[in-house]
Amino acid sequence: MSSEQTRDHVHEGYDVTYVQEKWLPVWDKIEPFKSGRPDDARPKKYVLDMFPYPSGDLHMGHAEAYALGDVIARYWVQRGFNVMHPMGWDAFGLPAENAAIKRKIDPAPWTYENIAVQKASMRRFACSFDWDRTFNTCDPEFYRWNQWIFLQLFERGLAYRKDSKVNWCPSCQTVLANEQVVAGLCERCDTPVTKKKLNQWYFKITEYADRLLADMSQLEGKWPDKVLTMQRNWIGRSTGANVTFKIEGRAEPVTIYTTRPDTLYGATFFVVAADSDLAAELAQGTGAEKDFVTYLEGIKAASDIDRLATDRPKTGLFLQRYAINPVNGEKLQIWASDYVLADYGTGAIMAVPAHDQRDLDFARAMALPVRVVVETGEEDPNISGIATAGNGTLINSGPLNGKEKEEAIAFINAQLEREGLGKAADNYRLRDWLISRQRYWGTPIPIIHCPSCGEVPVPQDQLPLILPPAQGIDLKPKGTSPLGALTDWVSVACPNCGEPAKRDTDTMDTFVDSSWYFLRFPSSTDHSQAFNRKDIDTWLPVDQYVGGVTHAILHLLYSRFLTKVLFDMGAVGFSEPFTRLLNQGMVVMDGSAMSKSRGNMVRLSDELERHGVDAIRLSMVFAGPPEDDVDWADVSPSGSVKFLNRAWRLSGDITSVVGVEYSMGDISLRKATHKAFNDAAFAIESLRFNVAIARIMELVNAARKAIDSGCGPADPAAREAVEAIAIMLSVVAPFTAEEMWERLGHQPSVALAGWPKVEPALLVADSVIAVVQINGKIKERLEVSPTISDAELEAAALAHEGIAGALAGATIVKIITRAPKIVNIVINNE
Repeated sequence: MSSEQTRDHVHEGYDVTYVQEKWLPVWDKIEPFKSGRPDDARPKKYVLDMFPYPSGDLHMGHAEAYALGDVIARYWVQRGFNVMHPMGWDAFGLPAENAAIKRKIDPAPWTYENIAVQKASMRRFACSFDWDRTFNTCDPEFYRWNQWIFLQLFERGLAYRKDSKVNWCPSCQTVLANEQVVAGLCERCDTPVTKKKLNQWYFKITEYADRLLADMSQLEGKWPDKVLTMQRNWIGRSTGANVTFKIEGRAEPVTIYTTRPDTLYGATFFVVAADSDLAAELAQGTGAEKDFVTYLEGIKAASDIDRLATDRPKTGLFLQRYAINPVNGEKLQIWASDYVLADYGTGAIMAVPAHDQRDLDFARAMALPVRVVVETGEEDPNISGIATAGNGTLINSGPLNGKEKEEAIAFINAQLEREGLGKAADNYRLRDWLISRQRYWGTPIPIIHCPSCGEVPVPQDQLPLILPPAQGIDLKPKGTSPLGALTDWVSVACPNCGEPAKRDTDTMDTFVDSSWYFLRFPSSTDHSQAFNRKDIDTWLPVDQYVGGVTHAILHLLYSRFLTKVLFDMGAVGFSEPFTRLLNQGMVVMDGSAMSKSRGNMVRLSDELERHGVDAIRLSMVFAGPPEDDVDWADVSPSGSVKFLNRAWRLSGDITSVVGVEYSMGDISLRKATHKAFNDAAFAIESLRFNVAIARIMELVNAARKAIDSGCGPADPAAREAVEAIAIMLSVVAPFTAEEMWERLGHQPSVALAGWPKVEPALLVADSVIAVVQINGKIKERLEVSPTISDAELEAAALAHEGIAGALAGATIVKIITRAPKIVNIVINNE
């Protein structure tokens, strides 16, 4: 780094490096952000940043997220709240295990070393965290309660095991939840995901689907609309009917789900998911059996995303079997195809090609019949090749003819239920949460498998079930858990009958850890229970949660689910964990995500060294609305350095003493000061932090002007203004603010000074600008009293020389006056 680069943060005696090193140990000593002292009577507020994964040092994205969360936490401390702002680490998971495999080391020391590095960087970044509450999810003291929560769900039938086809990452050699598959790829390593049939553990989140939807009413206006929409779409509730179809040569009928039971008369064939057990059963013993095996092998590599793509060529195989349409008795050919998914509904559909595009594409590819049963006024799909999916009048549908959609659905549902052939039903896109993983670095599942007793919980007095040391374990992914190779650990006596049994060798998905970690912080040092109910009632739910929108579905949905389970258990007194949610944007460079391969990587450590912590924090916060991406190429940390030095210099210019009576000061500057911290408070509480910074900058300019050419540095108003600047800056640039506070004659910490109190009288403007229009076009602007009457404003407008000239020779039709803001004069020029 050049000497010019290193000198960016040293101006006129203000050495950022010195100031940072000066104040960090002072803050460590006085602990201004320690929460929950026994004698603290301040009202409580819980501000939480999504905790990080310890995969290395902090990066630019961390800097933005923690700067934003810190503004909120510090602001509420200034407003007189006892703020709990904790931090911990989401420390289990694949990155640590993969790094350990690559380096041939134990993932534990690698993880803890990274945690130490990140914690040091957070301290350097002046994050206002209460470090007495910290924990790591890989600590046995934490994951003991992961296991306890698992057993609570198991006892209530909400944790269960079943055979099913699951998402499988061939590279990570582990299963993935649906939410962890992005565009058909593993979210961790971008490897194409395949399907594999395994026996896996699930949490029954589908049991709570309706409540997850209904309780979003508590979050409207407090969470981003985008996140609520994403969760609604992921849950994907649809209303329709379950309809029973008999299968020729099979004793058991097959139930399908449809959102359009009114189109049953338009069903011309039947499709089952090619990878379903039903398809394999129906193909067995037919002339299609051999071809079915070949077809099934050919579609294994296709992801669910690919299979559902509307533009993907349709393929399939006639299974030489028939289903019977329950409303008209027609025989429908049964086809196996990959455009139907085994885990949606029952894995089988009635195909109505005239009114569903994928069914139509399949019918055209296989030369199957297409029957129109809804007259929509559009061209016949047989001719156009475009399905008519809209509403209309039923035709070719027996007793439904002439009916509109809603009436027809009600009629057919009643008929189906009356005849025992079906009934109205809801269906969901949401699937149960797959939580077992075939990897080492995670929470061991506390279940023992006994040949006689079945699945037996590990007794709670034996928790935590400790993860064995990694020494001597082959961690390389093999498709089965590495713990399975530890015979001495796996073999155990059944707690019920004492006979030989085996431990479950899978570990839990790390989203289990993060689905309840926020409940642990208030009681993090209490190792006798997961959380203390008194502490929970004191601090929860979280008042403000801050984190990336990438967690909109996985983490946030799982946290909402588990909170509802705990609410039903009586363990917590609320059903939504996060009252308000802020999603920050990404930090990019030249319009693209930062990456080494693109050559646009910006190292946070370099930026901090070059410009100082406060300048980077300020730049992040001032860059724009927090939900927008920050393009670092457009940001000017050098400009932030200059501004902070201007503010710092003000503190050295004040000559009045501490405690001077502000009311004796210059009224104009006092009004500017009170307007600034009133507007800044409103902006921060509205999560418009960049607007708050703009108000601070305006006050710095006003104070500079007043000191240099106005009331002067001895005026009480000048001290009031500069003290207010220091207090407001403390939420975003704490080192600069603390230095200013000391130079102004105060003891640390400015973080506890208290937000200035607004004097309402000082917010009343001396004058306002009234707009004068002629026929709706602005002609003049008048400076008038805010208390001016309509008549007075009209008279002033007509008397103005410019307006009088513009009205010469014109006939005034009417005058519309809304004092003190506008006068609109309507004239007739003819």
